[in-house]
Amino acid sequence: MPTTTWNRHHVLSLADFTTAEYDTVLQTAASFQEVLSRRTKKVPTLQGQVVANLFFESSTRTRSSFEIAAKRLSADTLNFAAATSSMTKGETILDTAKTYLAMGTDIMVIRHREAGVPNAIAAEMDRLGVRVSVLNAGDGQHEHPSQALLDLFTICTLIDPANPRLELLKGKKIAIVGDILHSRVARSNIWSLIASGAQVHLAAPPTLLPKLFAEYFSEDTGDRSQESLVISPSSSPASPASPAPSSPSPQLFLHWQLEPALQDADFVMTLRLQKERMTAHLLPSLREYHQLFGITRAKLQLCKPNVKVLHPGPVNRGVEISSDLMDDPEFSLIQSQVTSGVAVRMALLYLLGSGKA
Repeated sequence: MPTTTWNRHHVLSLADFTTAEYDTVLQTAASFQEVLSRRTKKVPTLQGQVVANLFFESSTRTRSSFEIAAKRLSADTLNFAAATSSMTKGETILDTAKTYLAMGTDIMVIRHREAGVPNAIAAEMDRLGVRVSVLNAGDGQHEHPSQALLDLFTICTLIDPANPRLELLKGKKIAIVGDILHSRVARSNIWSLIASGAQVHLAAPPTLLPKLFAEYFSEDTGDRSQESLVISPSSSPASPASPAPSSPSPQLFLHWQLEPALQDADFVMTLRLQKERMTAHLLPSLREYHQLFGITRAKLQLCKPNVKVLHPGPVNRGVEISSDLMDDPEFSLIQSQVTSGVAVRMALLYLLGSGKA
């Protein structure tokens, strides 16, 4: 295991993650990936601790991987389902969280359709002075830290399986394509990829990638140097604006056409169209979206020859990505992402829980 000291009590966002914290998660996950390859896949690291999965929103991959990650660490698990809980009788979210606190919960994994709920629960735990850690498993259109970390781990272990680290992505071109406006995964990935020094290219129709989207990532977060967040939104749908001669190299580009984002890309992350979050008619049709922004073999010819494709799931086959490409192990890292999710979430639970023993 890495010897780096871990001082973070909650994992709510990647906006203020340091390089050392990224590398600690990646290297810890690599250690657990080795554990998962053994015949006996269980370690006693969190024995006696309780991990409560409080999922107020539907999930398959995230919930299941957090549950199996906790069990692989020998923790006891509690699984919350909103539809069969006392919330149907009027109980508040904070009262629900305090109920699980009273049962002896050590780590709460929170997923909610509204942004800020994990932060509110973390603030309440801190106010009560208890040593309960909160891990954001996806909140509204805010962030999804563990998904971005497993995406990072998937890519870094592909480049250097023995020593995954953030610096491996420096200078790499990574395209994020799809419903960026509604995607918490995209927001977390942008933070992690900018921190790595990668060139991040966002591509989507203007209705799913407004020009003002970039302003969020240029705000001062307090812990991050403003110089590392140079935003270069496209001056036209086809190409990014040229930075001033004295400006640092841009790291975040916006495109309203797919081709410039894919040109010479090393990795392509495609995102699900989140129709359940769309309150307006933002697309003419799914068929037209696939023609313009769907990832296919033919479109990947613009990328580097060894390009790899990622998708956080669930996938709308034939919309965001062609079905044959999704199932092709030569290009697709989608199944690797699911596998990586267990190791990365074991790492996060271990780092948060190891100080509670």
